[in-house]
Amino acid sequence: MKKDNTPPEILAQIRDRKNELGEELLILTHHYQRSSIVDLGDFKGDSFDLSRKAANSKASRIVFCGVHFMAESARILCAERQTVQIPDEEAGCWMSDMADHVMVQRAWNELVAVVPTDKVMPVTYMNSDAVIKAFCGQAGGIVCTSSNAGKAFAWGFAQREKIFFFPDQHLGQNTANQMGIAPDEIVIWDPAKPLGGNAPQALEQARVILWKGYCLVHTRFTIAQMESMRKKNPGAQIVVHPECTQEVVNLADAVGSTSFIVDYVTKAAPGSRIIIGTEINLVQRLADDHPEKTVLPLYESFCPNMYKISPGKLLQAIEQPDRNKVAVPTDIQAGAVLALERMLAL
Repeated sequence: MKKDNTPPEILAQIRDRKNELGEELLILTHHYQRSSIVDLGDFKGDSFDLSRKAANSKASRIVFCGVHFMAESARILCAERQTVQIPDEEAGCWMSDMADHVMVQRAWNELVAVVPTDKVMPVTYMNSDAVIKAFCGQAGGIVCTSSNAGKAFAWGFAQREKIFFFPDQHLGQNTANQMGIAPDEIVIWDPAKPLGGNAPQALEQARVILWKGYCLVHTRFTIAQMESMRKKNPGAQIVVHPECTQEVVNLADAVGSTSFIVDYVTKAAPGSRIIIGTEINLVQRLADDHPEKTVLPLYESFCPNMYKISPGKLLQAIEQPDRNKVAVPTDIQAGAVLALERMLAL
């Protein structure tokens, strides 16, 4: 994990400006942010929970310390009177970028030329941009988080025969496995190939079609790492995120979202030994917050995009209200809200 060498005077300036602005300013910090950022935030959490807190706040200025799709989600849910900023516009998401709207629309057109539209339900992970969320909303689909993907799949199957899930292959695979869907009814859609690399018959047979995308952080974890850590730590529990590969998920003792992992560690008995497969900044912070427990990383997997949000850039955003403001066109916002509201109705 990279060492944070933020000058103390920058941290002091941020705190001074926060005190001056009071309820006008709300700083949101994702779990994967460095500790110096989290310590400055008003709330920490996962992306959707933070977006809802922004929308329900009195603040007129929201600064979202996370990656771009998260700030977009806050912008979608927030009122017109509120502005949303991101400290660094270059803080993107590897996974989200694997399924841009041009690629998804092309794939959808190819798919529904083989399978009737009314048989396929588009489901997008929260880790996607606003245009993808809007596409799902307009096509009758839904957004999901890593916490409620199973409910979103069940909702989709109640209405249509198949689910087209993007952009994370592994969350989709693990969700389908959990629901007992047979391996021969799950196919991968590679956007670089015609029909995603599938024969028409395979698409007709499939119940779940998974976009070939992944999280750089969570696909670094391996079975070999798990076996090694178990040998070094007899009796330890291994907890991983569902964006990990199915092989890793199948060998874990518990699987869940970032919020699940935080809750798991918090509720564990003193003296517990817990090995965690998720972003290293969160793992390290959990270890620091719970010295009465042994919290270890399965592997030090680091998100460089999250790390682009520095205290210095946060200070610039606070001091310059028009800096890196996040905008979502009205029509895109309307479509995305449809998909999000369907999720909330679950």
